[in-house]
Amino acid sequence: MKAIWNHTVIAQSDDIVEHEGVSYFPLGSLVKAHVRSSSTNTVCPYKGMASYYDIVVAGQVNRDAIWTYTHPTARATAIRDRVAFWRGVTLAPD
Repeated sequence: MKAIWNHTVIAQSDDIVEHEGVSYFPLGSLVKAHVRSSSTNTVCPYKGMASYYDIVVAGQVNRDAIWTYTHPTARATAIRDRVAFWRGVTLAPD
C-alpha cells in the first residue's frame, strides 16, 4: 500500500496494521526526504500520546498530516512505532 500526497509517495509498505478503521504503516516506511518532525502532541485516552510529522513536497507543507504512537497504551500495542495519515493523504494499493 502507498500513502500519497501532492502526487508524491510519502510511505510504502505491504506490512499494514488496521486499528479502529485506520491503516498504520511501519515508521520505517516513511520517505524521510518528505517528512519532518512537528512539535504537536495530542492524547487519546485509548491509545496514549500521539506525536506528529509534517509532510513537505515541492515547497508545500501539510502540517501534522502524519501521527504515531511510540508508547501506546496496552490496548493499542499493535500500532507502536507505526504511522497513520490524514489531511488529504490518500492510500492506494501498491
